[in-house]
Amino acid sequence: MQNKREHIRYHHRAAQSNTEFLKYQKRLRATLCYSVVIAIIISLVSCRYSRPSLDDEGISDKIRDSLTYLYDRHYTLNTNLEVVQDSVVLACLPVKDCYNTLYRGDRVVVAEFAIHSADSVDSVWVKLAHSQEIQGWIGEREMMQAFVPTDSISQFIYLFSDTHASYFVIIFALFIGAWVFRLFRRKQLKIVYFNDIDSVYPLLLCLLMAFSATVYETMQVFVPETWEHFYFNPTLSPFKVPFILSVFLLSIWLFIIVLLAVLDDLFRQLTPAAAVFYLLGLASCCIFCYFFFILTTQIYIGYIFLVVFFGLFLKRMCTTLVIYRYRCGRCGQKLKEKGACPSCGAINE
Repeated sequence: MQNKREHIRYHHRAAQSNTEFLKYQKRLRATLCYSVVIAIIISLVSCRYSRPSLDDEGISDKIRDSLTYLYDRHYTLNTNLEVVQDSVVLACLPVKDCYNTLYRGDRVVVAEFAIHSADSVDSVWVKLAHSQEIQGWIGEREMMQAFVPTDSISQFIYLFSDTHASYFVIIFALFIGAWVFRLFRRKQLKIVYFNDIDSVYPLLLCLLMAFSATVYETMQVFVPETWEHFYFNPTLSPFKVPFILSVFLLSIWLFIIVLLAVLDDLFRQLTPAAAVFYLLGLASCCIFCYFFFILTTQIYIGYIFLVVFFGLFLKRMCTTLVIYRYRCGRCGQKLKEKGACPSCGAINE
């Protein structure tokens, strides 16, 4: 009789726990839906840099012109640029048939602007100065292709966005992914999501990569001028920038933090050799997520895939929280139930 009562109490507690978990899931989904709606509204309102007020009489004409160029063209007077093509020719206007040639790696500074609306080649011409002797004019469209800002962040963006680098990364990811998958089939190595380690951080890392790629491509599609302004005036701070850029920079910082958490969990649970193979597979997954969400966001279905990915992550996280409800009091290892710890052997009651 006593065993029967205990059995009934056990099922009652289990049913009550399951009901509470379902209520928690509903509240979590509602909160996430409201958060997404609010984020979309805010991002649509604040996607561009705000222009400074130029009505102050104390501002000189030179500073007023410089600020106007900065927010119209995203670069301004005294902006430093570096040649990335093999060579580029500057015209020594107004002298005819006089040119100066710059080569890869040469640095210049923006010295002057000239607007020629009737010009068939380019309506905006920019005067660049390499030295007192080597100066000249070039069309803005040609300048954008031949020069990059000298800031290290801008140059990293240029290198990462370069077509040849993208193809190389794709080929490298496919090669590493195929290699790791073969090893996984033969030796049952740990791999993200399918035969994962006891941690939600690797899947969260892939999710953050997918989210960052989606936000990046969203800027390219809807507000390219915001990204262009950031390209010429980069910062690592997520403050004092448009909301969509702030979200992007925060996702990058979160990616770095989660990566450190992945490394900590990885080398505590696996041998060094297995951890290296796992990292290769994780890198391949992140690269695949980046290019997949870049391409799918261009045709607007990337947002659907991102929501599905987020749902998979929530499911995995909730499953982990339900299954591993305890931790060992000695070593901190996650436990499915009370009793002997499989890691250190301590008895947990």
